[in-house]
Amino acid sequence: MSAYCGKYAEELKKNATYIGTPGKGILAADESTGTIGKRLASINVENIEENRRSLRELLFLTPGALECISGIILYEETLYQKTKDGKLFVDVMKENNVLPGIKVDMGTIAIAGTNGETTTQGHDDLAKRCAKYYAAGARFAKWRAVLKIGPNEPSQLSIDLNAHGLARYAIICQENGLVPIVEPEILVDGSHDIDRCAYVTEVVLAACYKALNDHHVLLEGTLLKPNMVTPGSDAPKVANEVIAEYTVRALLRTVPPAVPAVVFLSGGQSEEEATLNLNAMNNLQGKKPWSLSFSFGRALQQSTLKAWAGKEENVEKARAAFLARCKANSAATLGTYTGDAAGGEGVSESLHVKDYKY
Repeated sequence: MSAYCGKYAEELKKNATYIGTPGKGILAADESTGTIGKRLASINVENIEENRRSLRELLFLTPGALECISGIILYEETLYQKTKDGKLFVDVMKENNVLPGIKVDMGTIAIAGTNGETTTQGHDDLAKRCAKYYAAGARFAKWRAVLKIGPNEPSQLSIDLNAHGLARYAIICQENGLVPIVEPEILVDGSHDIDRCAYVTEVVLAACYKALNDHHVLLEGTLLKPNMVTPGSDAPKVANEVIAEYTVRALLRTVPPAVPAVVFLSGGQSEEEATLNLNAMNNLQGKKPWSLSFSFGRALQQSTLKAWAGKEENVEKARAAFLARCKANSAATLGTYTGDAAGGEGVSESLHVKDYKY
Protein backbone atom coordinates (compact mmCIF):
# COMPACT_ATOMS: atom_id res chain seq x y z
CA MET A 1 0.00 0.00 0.00
CA SER A 2 1.52 3.31 -1.06
CA ALA A 3 1.89 6.21 1.37
CA TYR A 4 -0.09 8.34 -1.09
CA CYS A 5 -3.14 7.28 0.92
CA GLY A 6 -1.68 8.59 4.18
CA LYS A 7 -4.04 10.63 6.35
CA TYR A 8 -1.79 13.67 6.00
CA ALA A 9 -1.61 13.67 2.17
CA GLU A 10 -3.72 16.79 1.56
CA GLU A 11 -2.12 18.72 4.41
CA LEU A 12 1.38 17.83 3.17
CA LYS A 13 0.57 19.02 -0.36
CA LYS A 14 -0.98 22.25 0.90
CA ASN A 15 1.94 23.05 3.23
CA ALA A 16 4.65 22.23 0.67
CA THR A 17 2.93 24.43 -1.92
CA TYR A 18 2.51 27.25 0.59
CA ILE A 19 6.21 27.21 1.53
CA GLY A 20 7.01 27.62 -2.17
CA THR A 21 4.77 30.69 -2.57
CA PRO A 22 6.56 33.12 -4.95
CA GLY A 23 7.76 36.14 -2.98
CA LYS A 24 8.47 34.06 0.10
CA GLY A 25 11.15 31.64 1.26
CA ILE A 26 12.64 29.85 4.25
CA LEU A 27 14.80 31.23 7.04
CA ALA A 28 17.11 28.43 8.20
CA ALA A 29 17.55 29.20 11.92
CA ASP A 30 18.29 25.59 12.79
CA GLU A 31 21.92 25.90 13.85
CA SER A 32 22.79 23.35 16.51
CA THR A 33 24.03 24.64 19.86
CA GLY A 34 27.62 24.11 18.70
CA THR A 35 27.14 25.85 15.35
CA ILE A 36 25.33 28.88 16.75
CA GLY A 37 28.19 29.03 19.27
CA LYS A 38 30.62 29.63 16.40
CA ARG A 39 28.39 32.42 15.05
CA LEU A 40 28.14 34.03 18.46
CA ALA A 41 31.89 33.67 19.03
CA SER A 42 32.49 35.63 15.81
CA ILE A 43 30.86 38.64 17.52
CA ASN A 44 32.33 37.88 20.98
CA VAL A 45 29.03 36.78 22.50
CA GLU A 46 28.84 33.90 24.99
CA ASN A 47 27.03 30.74 23.85
CA ILE A 48 24.34 30.53 26.54
CA GLU A 49 20.62 29.88 26.08
CA GLU A 50 19.62 33.49 26.75
CA ASN A 51 21.93 34.80 24.01
CA ARG A 52 20.73 32.13 21.55
CA ARG A 53 17.14 33.08 22.36
CA SER A 54 17.89 36.79 21.99
CA LEU A 55 19.34 36.31 18.52
CA ARG A 56 16.36 34.30 17.38
CA GLU A 57 13.93 36.79 18.89
CA LEU A 58 15.75 39.58 17.06
CA LEU A 59 15.15 37.71 13.77
CA PHE A 60 11.59 36.47 14.33
CA LEU A 61 10.24 39.77 15.64
CA THR A 62 11.71 42.04 12.97
CA PRO A 63 8.71 44.08 11.74
CA GLY A 64 7.92 43.27 8.10
CA ALA A 65 10.44 40.44 7.76
CA LEU A 66 8.00 37.56 8.17
CA GLU A 67 5.97 38.85 5.21
CA CYS A 68 8.88 37.58 3.09
CA ILE A 69 9.13 34.24 4.93
CA SER A 70 6.87 31.18 4.52
CA GLY A 71 8.75 28.84 6.86
CA ILE A 72 11.43 28.94 9.56
CA ILE A 73 13.56 25.87 10.29
CA LEU A 74 14.23 25.58 14.01
CA TYR A 75 16.58 23.62 16.20
CA GLU A 76 14.78 21.55 18.86
CA GLU A 77 15.65 24.04 21.61
CA THR A 78 14.01 26.90 19.68
CA LEU A 79 10.80 24.96 19.01
CA TYR A 80 10.00 25.22 22.71
CA GLN A 81 11.47 28.68 23.40
CA LYS A 82 9.50 31.83 24.13
CA THR A 83 9.99 35.54 23.54
CA LYS A 84 11.04 37.58 26.55
CA ASP A 85 7.35 38.50 26.87
CA GLY A 86 6.49 34.83 27.30
CA LYS A 87 4.99 33.97 23.89
CA LEU A 88 6.11 30.76 22.20
CA PHE A 89 8.13 31.42 19.04
CA VAL A 90 5.87 28.88 17.31
CA ASP A 91 2.84 31.07 18.11
CA VAL A 92 4.62 34.18 16.80
CA MET A 93 5.17 32.33 13.53
CA LYS A 94 1.61 31.07 13.24
CA GLU A 95 0.23 34.58 13.80
CA ASN A 96 2.39 35.75 10.89
CA ASN A 97 1.41 32.88 8.55
CA VAL A 98 4.85 31.30 8.84
CA LEU A 99 5.10 27.50 9.12
CA PRO A 100 7.48 26.25 11.83
CA GLY A 101 9.97 23.62 10.68
CA ILE A 102 12.44 21.45 12.54
CA LYS A 103 15.91 20.03 11.90
CA VAL A 104 15.64 16.28 12.56
CA ASP A 105 18.97 14.79 11.47
CA MET A 106 21.63 13.91 14.03
CA GLY A 107 24.64 14.97 11.99
CA THR A 108 27.00 13.08 9.73
CA ILE A 109 29.14 9.99 10.31
CA ALA A 110 31.99 8.66 8.20
CA ILE A 111 31.29 5.90 5.68
CA ALA A 112 33.86 3.20 6.38
CA GLY A 113 36.01 2.32 3.39
CA THR A 114 35.72 5.74 1.72
CA ASN A 115 37.98 8.77 1.51
CA GLY A 116 36.27 10.77 4.26
CA GLU A 117 32.77 10.60 2.77
CA THR A 118 29.78 10.72 5.10
CA THR A 119 26.20 9.69 5.56
CA THR A 120 23.64 11.19 7.92
CA GLN A 121 22.31 9.59 11.08
CA GLY A 122 19.08 9.98 13.04
CA HIS A 123 16.62 7.43 11.63
CA ASP A 124 16.33 5.21 14.70
CA ASP A 125 13.78 7.19 16.71
CA LEU A 126 12.76 9.54 13.92
CA ALA A 127 9.06 8.57 13.80
CA LYS A 128 8.67 9.21 17.53
CA ARG A 129 10.45 12.57 17.30
CA CYS A 130 8.42 13.65 14.26
CA ALA A 131 5.16 12.91 16.09
CA LYS A 132 6.40 14.96 19.08
CA TYR A 133 7.45 17.89 16.85
CA TYR A 134 4.14 17.83 14.96
CA ALA A 135 2.31 18.04 18.31
CA ALA A 136 4.49 21.06 19.20
CA GLY A 137 3.44 22.85 16.00
CA ALA A 138 6.13 21.91 13.46
CA ARG A 139 4.82 21.29 9.93
CA PHE A 140 7.97 20.56 7.95
CA ALA A 141 11.39 19.05 8.57
CA LYS A 142 14.95 19.29 7.32
CA TRP A 143 17.64 16.60 6.97
CA ARG A 144 21.02 17.42 5.47
CA ALA A 145 23.02 14.89 3.51
CA VAL A 146 26.54 15.96 2.51
CA LEU A 147 28.51 14.87 -0.55
CA LYS A 148 31.85 16.10 -1.78
CA ILE A 149 33.50 16.42 -5.17
CA GLY A 150 37.00 14.95 -5.44
CA PRO A 151 39.08 12.98 -7.94
CA ASN A 152 37.00 9.86 -7.21
CA GLU A 153 34.17 11.42 -5.20
CA PRO A 154 31.33 11.20 -4.68
CA SER A 155 31.62 7.41 -4.72
CA GLN A 156 28.64 5.35 -5.80
CA LEU A 157 28.43 4.07 -2.23
CA SER A 158 28.12 7.60 -0.86
CA ILE A 159 25.52 8.56 -3.50
CA ASP A 160 23.41 5.46 -2.77
CA LEU A 161 23.63 5.64 1.04
CA ASN A 162 22.70 9.33 1.12
CA ALA A 163 19.86 8.95 -1.39
CA HIS A 164 18.45 6.02 0.57
CA GLY A 165 18.86 7.88 3.88
CA LEU A 166 17.04 10.95 2.55
CA ALA A 167 14.19 8.84 1.17
CA ARG A 168 13.78 6.91 4.41
CA TYR A 169 13.71 10.16 6.36
CA ALA A 170 11.19 11.66 3.92
CA ILE A 171 8.62 8.87 4.20
CA ILE A 172 8.89 8.74 8.01
CA CYS A 173 8.26 12.51 8.12
CA GLN A 174 5.24 12.25 5.82
CA GLU A 175 3.72 9.45 7.87
CA ASN A 176 3.85 11.85 10.82
CA GLY A 177 2.51 14.96 9.10
CA LEU A 178 5.76 16.80 8.35
CA VAL A 179 6.74 17.99 4.86
CA PRO A 180 10.30 16.72 4.34
CA ILE A 181 12.91 19.03 2.86
CA VAL A 182 15.23 16.76 0.89
CA GLU A 183 18.72 18.28 1.13
CA PRO A 184 21.56 16.55 -0.71
CA GLU A 185 24.23 19.23 -0.38
CA ILE A 186 27.21 18.86 -2.69
CA LEU A 187 29.93 20.88 -1.02
CA VAL A 188 31.53 23.71 -2.98
CA ASP A 189 35.02 22.78 -1.65
CA GLY A 190 37.54 22.12 -4.42
CA SER A 191 39.01 23.44 -7.64
CA HIS A 192 36.55 21.69 -10.02
CA ASP A 193 34.82 23.65 -12.78
CA ILE A 194 31.08 24.25 -13.16
CA ASP A 195 30.69 21.37 -15.64
CA ARG A 196 31.96 18.91 -13.04
CA CYS A 197 29.56 20.32 -10.43
CA ALA A 198 26.66 20.08 -12.92
CA TYR A 199 27.45 16.45 -13.71
CA VAL A 200 27.71 15.43 -10.04
CA THR A 201 24.54 17.38 -9.15
CA GLU A 202 22.57 15.58 -11.86
CA VAL A 203 23.85 12.14 -10.82
CA VAL A 204 23.06 12.80 -7.15
CA LEU A 205 19.58 14.25 -7.78
CA ALA A 206 18.68 11.39 -10.13
CA ALA A 207 19.64 8.88 -7.42
CA CYS A 208 17.62 10.81 -4.81
CA TYR A 209 14.42 10.81 -6.87
CA LYS A 210 14.80 7.11 -7.70
CA ALA A 211 15.08 6.41 -3.94
CA LEU A 212 12.15 8.73 -3.08
CA ASN A 213 9.98 6.86 -5.57
CA ASP A 214 11.15 3.47 -4.27
CA HIS A 215 10.05 4.56 -0.76
CA HIS A 216 6.63 5.72 -2.03
CA VAL A 217 7.22 9.31 -0.97
CA LEU A 218 4.46 11.73 -1.99
CA LEU A 219 6.49 14.14 -4.13
CA GLU A 220 3.80 16.83 -4.05
CA GLY A 221 4.32 16.95 -0.28
CA THR A 222 8.12 17.46 -0.40
CA LEU A 223 10.60 20.26 -1.08
CA LEU A 224 14.09 19.99 -2.56
CA LYS A 225 16.96 21.95 -0.99
CA PRO A 226 19.93 21.59 -3.34
CA ASN A 227 23.19 23.41 -3.87
CA MET A 228 23.35 25.85 -6.77
CA VAL A 229 25.54 24.59 -9.62
CA THR A 230 28.74 26.63 -9.29
CA PRO A 231 32.47 26.17 -9.82
CA GLY A 232 34.44 24.93 -6.80
CA SER A 233 35.57 27.38 -4.12
CA ASP A 234 39.15 27.33 -5.48
CA ALA A 235 38.15 27.74 -9.14
CA PRO A 236 37.61 30.97 -11.11
CA LYS A 237 34.16 32.52 -10.68
CA VAL A 238 31.53 32.64 -13.42
CA ALA A 239 28.64 35.05 -14.07
CA ASN A 240 25.31 34.80 -12.20
CA GLU A 241 23.57 34.07 -15.50
CA VAL A 242 25.85 31.06 -16.13
CA ILE A 243 25.12 29.66 -12.66
CA ALA A 244 21.40 30.17 -13.30
CA GLU A 245 21.54 28.38 -16.65
CA TYR A 246 23.53 25.39 -15.36
CA THR A 247 21.44 25.05 -12.19
CA VAL A 248 18.04 25.15 -13.90
CA ARG A 249 19.26 22.72 -16.57
CA ALA A 250 20.40 20.23 -13.89
CA LEU A 251 17.01 20.51 -12.17
CA LEU A 252 15.05 20.09 -15.42
CA ARG A 253 16.95 16.87 -16.11
CA THR A 254 16.32 15.33 -12.70
CA VAL A 255 13.55 16.88 -10.57
CA PRO A 256 9.97 15.78 -11.31
CA PRO A 257 7.42 18.56 -11.94
CA ALA A 258 5.35 17.07 -9.08
CA VAL A 259 7.77 18.72 -6.63
CA PRO A 260 6.20 22.12 -5.81
CA ALA A 261 9.33 24.10 -4.96
CA VAL A 262 13.11 24.09 -4.96
CA VAL A 263 14.50 26.07 -2.01
CA PHE A 264 18.23 26.58 -2.50
CA LEU A 265 20.88 26.48 0.19
CA SER A 266 23.46 29.25 0.04
CA GLY A 267 26.45 26.95 0.56
CA GLY A 268 28.88 29.57 1.79
CA GLN A 269 28.17 32.15 -0.92
CA SER A 270 28.07 35.74 0.26
CA GLU A 271 24.62 37.14 1.03
CA GLU A 272 24.59 39.22 -2.13
CA GLU A 273 25.95 36.46 -4.39
CA ALA A 274 23.26 33.97 -3.26
CA THR A 275 20.52 36.55 -3.89
CA LEU A 276 21.84 37.54 -7.33
CA ASN A 277 22.09 33.89 -8.42
CA LEU A 278 18.52 33.17 -7.31
CA ASN A 279 17.33 36.31 -9.09
CA ALA A 280 19.10 35.23 -12.30
CA MET A 281 17.37 31.82 -12.17
CA ASN A 282 13.96 33.42 -11.87
CA ASN A 283 14.80 35.71 -14.79
CA LEU A 284 15.85 32.81 -16.98
CA GLN A 285 13.53 32.25 -19.93
CA GLY A 286 12.08 28.81 -20.51
CA LYS A 287 10.32 26.05 -18.63
CA LYS A 288 10.52 25.95 -14.82
CA PRO A 289 7.80 23.67 -13.43
CA TRP A 290 8.62 24.33 -9.76
CA SER A 291 8.90 27.59 -7.87
CA LEU A 292 12.54 28.56 -7.23
CA SER A 293 13.10 30.04 -3.80
CA PHE A 294 15.55 30.12 -0.88
CA SER A 295 16.28 28.34 2.37
CA PHE A 296 19.15 30.47 3.59
CA GLY A 297 20.84 30.48 6.98
CA ARG A 298 24.16 32.30 6.82
CA ALA A 299 23.08 34.24 3.71
CA LEU A 300 20.17 35.78 5.62
CA GLN A 301 21.94 36.37 8.93
CA GLN A 302 25.57 37.40 8.44
CA SER A 303 25.13 41.16 8.11
CA THR A 304 22.46 41.04 10.85
CA LEU A 305 24.87 39.33 13.26
CA LYS A 306 27.59 41.88 12.54
CA ALA A 307 25.19 44.78 13.08
CA TRP A 308 23.87 43.31 16.35
CA ALA A 309 27.18 42.29 17.97
CA GLY A 310 25.19 41.05 20.97
CA LYS A 311 24.28 44.58 22.13
CA GLU A 312 20.75 45.62 23.01
CA GLU A 313 21.35 49.12 21.60
CA ASN A 314 22.10 47.59 18.17
CA VAL A 315 18.87 45.60 17.84
CA GLU A 316 17.12 48.13 15.58
CA LYS A 317 20.17 48.43 13.32
CA ALA A 318 20.40 44.63 13.12
CA ARG A 319 16.70 44.33 12.31
CA ALA A 320 17.10 46.83 9.48
CA ALA A 321 19.91 44.67 8.05
CA PHE A 322 17.78 41.51 8.36
CA LEU A 323 14.74 43.15 6.76
CA ALA A 324 16.89 44.32 3.83
CA ARG A 325 18.08 40.74 3.15
CA CYS A 326 14.56 39.31 3.50
CA LYS A 327 13.20 41.84 1.02
CA ALA A 328 16.11 41.25 -1.38
CA ASN A 329 15.52 37.49 -1.43
CA SER A 330 11.76 37.90 -1.67
CA ALA A 331 12.35 40.02 -4.79
CA ALA A 332 14.82 37.42 -6.13
CA THR A 333 12.11 34.72 -6.05
CA LEU A 334 10.19 36.96 -8.48
CA GLY A 335 13.24 37.89 -10.56
CA THR A 336 12.87 41.56 -9.59
CA TYR A 337 15.89 42.12 -7.32
CA THR A 338 17.79 45.24 -8.43
CA GLY A 339 20.84 45.02 -6.17
CA ASP A 340 19.61 47.76 -3.86
CA ALA A 341 20.53 45.76 -0.71
CA ALA A 342 24.17 45.37 -1.72
CA GLY A 343 25.50 48.17 0.43
CA GLY A 344 25.19 46.72 3.93
CA GLU A 345 28.18 45.71 6.00
CA GLY A 346 29.29 42.15 5.31
CA VAL A 347 26.79 41.38 2.53
CA SER A 348 29.48 40.67 -0.06
CA GLU A 349 31.93 38.69 2.07
CA SER A 350 32.30 34.99 1.34
CA LEU A 351 30.71 32.76 3.98
CA HIS A 352 32.53 29.66 2.76
CA VAL A 353 33.77 27.31 5.48
CA LYS A 354 35.69 24.28 4.27
CA ASP A 355 33.94 20.98 5.06
CA TYR A 356 31.07 22.88 6.71
CA LYS A 357 29.40 21.10 9.63
CA TYR A 358 26.17 22.00 11.42
